[in-house]
Amino acid sequence: MDKNTVWALILSLLVMVGAFFVNIKFIKPRQDAARQQQQIELAQKEAEQKKKVEEANKQVSTLPSENQEETITPASETDLTITTDKVKVLFSQKGGDIVSYQLLEHFDKDTGKGVQMADNISEFNRAFALSFGDSSGVMLNEMFNVKKEGPNDIGFYRTYNIKDSSGVSHKYLIGKHYSFKENEYIFKFDVTVKPLDGTRELDVNGAAYTIRTSPQIGPHFDRKKNRNEVREILEFYNNKRFRKDIQGKTYDRPFEWAGVGGKYFAILIKPQNVENISSVVKTSAAVENGYGNSQIFLTRLPLKNGISTDEFYVYIGPRSENELIKYNLADKNKWGILNAKFNQALKTTGVFSLIEMLLKWALEKIHIFIHNWGLAIIALTVILKIILFPLSKKSAMGTLKMQEIQPKMQAIQAKYRDNPQKLNEETAKLYKESGYNPVSGCLPMILQMFILFALYNVFNNYFEFRGASFIKGWIDDLSEGEYIWSWKREIPLLSSFSQNKLRLLPIIYTLSQLVTGKITQYGGAGTAQSQSQMKFMMYGMPILFFFILYNVPSGLLIYWIVSNVLQMVQQLLINSYMKKKRLELVTDKPVLDKNTLKFKGGKKKTR
Repeated sequence: MDKNTVWALILSLLVMVGAFFVNIKFIKPRQDAARQQQQIELAQKEAEQKKKVEEANKQVSTLPSENQEETITPASETDLTITTDKVKVLFSQKGGDIVSYQLLEHFDKDTGKGVQMADNISEFNRAFALSFGDSSGVMLNEMFNVKKEGPNDIGFYRTYNIKDSSGVSHKYLIGKHYSFKENEYIFKFDVTVKPLDGTRELDVNGAAYTIRTSPQIGPHFDRKKNRNEVREILEFYNNKRFRKDIQGKTYDRPFEWAGVGGKYFAILIKPQNVENISSVVKTSAAVENGYGNSQIFLTRLPLKNGISTDEFYVYIGPRSENELIKYNLADKNKWGILNAKFNQALKTTGVFSLIEMLLKWALEKIHIFIHNWGLAIIALTVILKIILFPLSKKSAMGTLKMQEIQPKMQAIQAKYRDNPQKLNEETAKLYKESGYNPVSGCLPMILQMFILFALYNVFNNYFEFRGASFIKGWIDDLSEGEYIWSWKREIPLLSSFSQNKLRLLPIIYTLSQLVTGKITQYGGAGTAQSQSQMKFMMYGMPILFFFILYNVPSGLLIYWIVSNVLQMVQQLLINSYMKKKRLELVTDKPVLDKNTLKFKGGKKKTR
């Protein structure tokens, strides 16, 4: 493998790195026409929903006599609110639905309040609303009776008249019950259907009823303004996870639990008797100046045996391993839930998962002693540099060896320039005789790239970094890009690239990379092509990466900047050692015989 091939490998690797970041973070918004079409479709759906509500009584209606007998007393907001140490939930008497679900320990920096997980609520779409029939049915919008059964328990009930397939009306009692526990992100949700006139069935177009999750989860997601957020469908079935980006599509799949996940938060719902429930995922893609929905609809199969109570466990909280793993062991959660495998909702990256796991473990251990995640990142960087130092030193020594054989290498290239096969054979022979391995110089860089990929995912998805401050007033959140100045006015191209923020860490990174490249540069002859490649590596790549990494999490840039500083110190030490070796080469330089390609003269080295 000649020097050009080595550089080609390095450049290919770096291009892959750039593509990785570009694909993940800098996908362009949809075209204007597509966005306008999406907005039109959303408006049409809203109009259709209003029309459905007006015609809903054709099949599902409240009995006139029941309206007279069943007097529903309006409840106060206090009676409709449940607050634990983790969440604050506000219910509506209309349908017995959730209209606000705040996480008390996690704040939305835009509002200064707890993250709102019942987001995008409307009069026609509320969290845990119930409709008769399948997911196309009209949600119940009538007033329900309220029964507060304790500080953490609330129930809603009322009677309905529902027509069967023959047009005969039957009377049912519909009940919804919510139960919460302290120090838990899971609540229990029960739906009870009780026939009151002797019938034992409830079948509306092939289904009994459908419940739905919140239209959206928080923090509020605007694709244009917040590239660091995501929304994806999450389902788990038969020990396999199904994960899809929100694409404005509908999915109907078997499941054990299903939900919607964001970058740091998720809503997951697990039926106790999953064989009676089918799931449908309905999504509408986010538009540039709008906000799409991402919902799970759970449909109950037709009732055949009279009264039925279906139980659901609902997790609404952090997409954090420390929280989700608790529901694999019954003694770790207050509900006694076993082997739920909610931790499968965590984001993983396949081949890098093992490295990510090791890095997170190391960071957690360091954080026990250093109670600052920024300092923990710096400490981890130092440890990694120490571990990788032998490889870095070996790479530098390989460079020295390459300088030693450079004259002979150039002679071989000159002699066999018209015979590529012979050139490769002689080059390989020279490498073998001199003990030089060109791949050894790439190994440290490849390992560094693997670590960089893994760290990118750790900093981008590790829940503990959300809101973790390093330097107050500057780096207040390691999971996002920092900035020292922002502006409101939209500037073409610049605003799209910079998110209207001037960031300091990318500038520091670029300068550190340029200085590191200058220090790392070795003297020695080379072809014009190799010299050009060297200049691009030294100046072009740092500038290119400045644009690629401008909006990445600040934790990643802290790692890279500290790594560059340590690389400078390390390289200065290695350069000092190599300078002595090069002086030895100059004072004891043999003469190359171009006919035999053997060196003559020079002093023999003593051992």
